[in-house]
Amino acid sequence: MAGAIIENMSTKKLVIVGVTLLLFQALAFMVGGLIAPGPTSAIEYLATKCVDGIKHRQESKWLMPWGPQQCEKLQNFEEAMAKRIEANNIVFAVHIPMPGNEMSPWFQFILVILQLDIMFKMNNQIEEGAVVTIDVSLAYRDDLFSEWTEMAHSFEHRNLNCNFTAAKTIENEGRQYDCDALPFMEVGSVAHKYYLINIRLPVNERKKINIGIGEIRDIRLVGIHQNGGFTKVWFAMKTFLTPSILIIMIWYWRRITLMTRPPVLLEKVIFALGISMTFINIPVEWFSVGFNWTWMLLFGDIRQGIFYSMLLSFWIIFCGEHLMDQSERNRFSVYWKQVGPIVFGSFCLFIFDMCERGVQLTNPFYSIWASDIGTELAMSFIIVAGICACLYFLFLCFMVFQVFRNISGKRTSLPAMSKARRLHYEGLIFRFKFLMLVSLLILDVLVLMICFVCVGDGGATSGEDIQLTTTITHADGPTEIYKMTGKEAQE
Repeated sequence: MAGAIIENMSTKKLVIVGVTLLLFQALAFMVGGLIAPGPTSAIEYLATKCVDGIKHRQESKWLMPWGPQQCEKLQNFEEAMAKRIEANNIVFAVHIPMPGNEMSPWFQFILVILQLDIMFKMNNQIEEGAVVTIDVSLAYRDDLFSEWTEMAHSFEHRNLNCNFTAAKTIENEGRQYDCDALPFMEVGSVAHKYYLINIRLPVNERKKINIGIGEIRDIRLVGIHQNGGFTKVWFAMKTFLTPSILIIMIWYWRRITLMTRPPVLLEKVIFALGISMTFINIPVEWFSVGFNWTWMLLFGDIRQGIFYSMLLSFWIIFCGEHLMDQSERNRFSVYWKQVGPIVFGSFCLFIFDMCERGVQLTNPFYSIWASDIGTELAMSFIIVAGICACLYFLFLCFMVFQVFRNISGKRTSLPAMSKARRLHYEGLIFRFKFLMLVSLLILDVLVLMICFVCVGDGGATSGEDIQLTTTITHADGPTEIYKMTGKEAQE
């Protein structure tokens, strides 16, 4: 088949291209390891127990845990009982960041995990299927003296999953339950310097609200954000690589159009892969530094999904177009059985992402994992996508097996050729087999990585999108070689 394929490059050019790409890969790893800091930071906040200001005639409804306008604090609930302060009048206040620090747009996002410290009491145990109801508000401001501006307010429900390892006896009262961390909040941009979270746990015995949830002593929040230094290095690398990929893509397509024949399917797919790679690498994140674009996380997921789909489709079509006995080449419709699972799996993950981060655009406290129905729905999408990924991998392995079998059949005609011609074709066959095995290895790592990240979305995630994007950039080396070596096959 005539096409732009690496097995038709001269050995000299192949070595030059391979060494160049390896040097770029090594440089990228060195920049990430020696210059850039860690991708994310996690900071634990202990909520301050405040007395509800409105109930006690204070002017501001926002309760600050520290500073000149700090709230009336409670050391523990025994003090509240001594002062006859009801549970509905207690607010847990958390200021992000810690005193003396500021948040920055370079942090890109804020992910917050909720951890409840619940003590065992014989007369107040956690019931089976307990659900905690949270009345939570989020506010922001850009200096230490202005008024707080409400950003979001919501009533949320979280299922408690706690274990008590000791015997439930009166001697063990006061010991702490071992409770799972709960998803709490995700904000897709950090456009302000200071954030304030006020959490209330309303109690209503008649409606069974926050009844049977044990004795909550403290609330801890773990705030996760992207490091500013990492963001700057990441943006700089994307800004440098995007023009390079764009120039290579334009040069490649220009060489294809200069040929006397029209472009074949494989060449079109390589060009489409280059477009998707350019799309995912365009550093639009620079705008998030100056604009409050909370949808950037969702947009990044969509870009990654398009690139994954295109990369997986490329491997299928690449193998199919090199099946020497296949009669219907150069037709995209031939691959509908293999590309179908890719499209369907990507659509399932897109629906899952819209149900999570799409809703978080208006309510940052929402989590699809907060309810049993939402958890089952999310796991259904992920399981279906995983099944599609497995089917795709089996399809590709079968096609590679067919290619190898056809190549083995063609090798029987090599002894009849002259020595120079035989060595030439043996070299091409070796290169092709080597490239196929490397592609399968990369695909295996890629599919496993996507599955791990999807499962990781079910709870406390910590910047996996950044790590995934970096890894994907390292996984597309073979496709870059194909775009860089647009050359017509010589028979």
